[in-house]
Amino acid sequence: MAFITEAGFLGEQLIKMGLVTEEQIMQALEIQSQKRKSGQKTKLGQVLISMGCCTEEDIARAMAEKSGLCFMSINNIGVDMACANLITPEVASKYKLLPICIKDNKLLLAMNNPNDIIAIDDIQIMTGYEVEPVVVPDKELKTVIEQFNNMSKNVESEPEEPEEEIQSTTAEENNPNEKPAVLIVNQIIHNAVKAGSSDIHIEPQEKFTRVRFRIDGVLHEIMQQPLKLHPLISSRIKVMGGMDIAERRIPQDGRITLKVEDKTVDIRVASLPSAYGEKLTLRLLNRSSKMITLAELGFPEVQLKRYNEVMHMPYGFILITGPTGSGKSTTLYATLAEINTPDKNIITLEDPIERRMAGLNQIQMNAKAGMTFASGLRSILRSDPDIIMVGEIRDQETAKIAVESALTGHLVFSTLHTNDAPGAVTRLGEMGV
Repeated sequence: MAFITEAGFLGEQLIKMGLVTEEQIMQALEIQSQKRKSGQKTKLGQVLISMGCCTEEDIARAMAEKSGLCFMSINNIGVDMACANLITPEVASKYKLLPICIKDNKLLLAMNNPNDIIAIDDIQIMTGYEVEPVVVPDKELKTVIEQFNNMSKNVESEPEEPEEEIQSTTAEENNPNEKPAVLIVNQIIHNAVKAGSSDIHIEPQEKFTRVRFRIDGVLHEIMQQPLKLHPLISSRIKVMGGMDIAERRIPQDGRITLKVEDKTVDIRVASLPSAYGEKLTLRLLNRSSKMITLAELGFPEVQLKRYNEVMHMPYGFILITGPTGSGKSTTLYATLAEINTPDKNIITLEDPIERRMAGLNQIQMNAKAGMTFASGLRSILRSDPDIIMVGEIRDQETAKIAVESALTGHLVFSTLHTNDAPGAVTRLGEMGV
């Protein structure tokens, strides 16, 4: 019949279930057509609800029946927040869905459009679980997604709370509630923390994915994984880091906070497109590690004495230089611990804040919000600092402002990525200082 073609599967199913009549469908179609002509995109189900012909639950039951899926009311079964947290609030809002529980080793996914195959595929990639869509009333779904977003905002406002806990796991343990990507990522991070690594490199090659740890400044190949698992591994890490899993063409940055065997670890994630997939680099920052003092860093006695003299000067510019993993940040924090006294106003600009220290005013950089080292330096000069620490001199503007700050009565500490101290002079010259 003509009206069945126009009404589509939903109208056909509602009539079949005896919830509406043919006349009501025809009337709803006419209203829908008028709204579309005025620029309003309105679904047939919404029109029928506004007409009082049926309820949101009726619409959801009809969609479930026609699709051969299960209908559920979230109000009756509730939401397992551990499952909901497998995705981010942004993903939940974007696709209008939410994982609600695990049943028979499948992730039940509450949604009101079970035909959204792209959304289902993305959730399977993000979580590593086989997904089973269930249809829920639209209003209930909107309410729980809003509650999920609000809860996530509350968690984000408390940075001291770790987001997730990783226990020692191996693929052989075959935990039925976890999938290969989850197990592999957990194992990699756990082993890296246990080995005292500063960085993890996950690199897709032609026939496999290589995993390397940087320990004491040297990279060591730790394991190889099948190349077919790389998209799952990278998506899992990107979800944990709050990154866009759909974007694989441009570099991205993210951040993860985890608890690994009672150690709180901050992880800075960087993705980089390569020939065989995305290369992922994870910088591990162990908040729980013991603060190393200057005396424990192994300075020769003469150098330590000289360094103690200059770091107590009222003004000047002190640069800590060296290659990646050589201990620049460790030396900076040990220095700040020595000079951190109640009569000093110390402000730091860091990306990220690797160690929280009492008595310091530590500022996290946020390039997306326009907070860079250069703009941050200009701002904090109006906050009456005695000592300034800049995490890294990365560009000409930051270098010039740092030098100017030192010349105007401030003691400025920073790091510069060079192989040795003499190389810093050449590098600064190239920056125009």
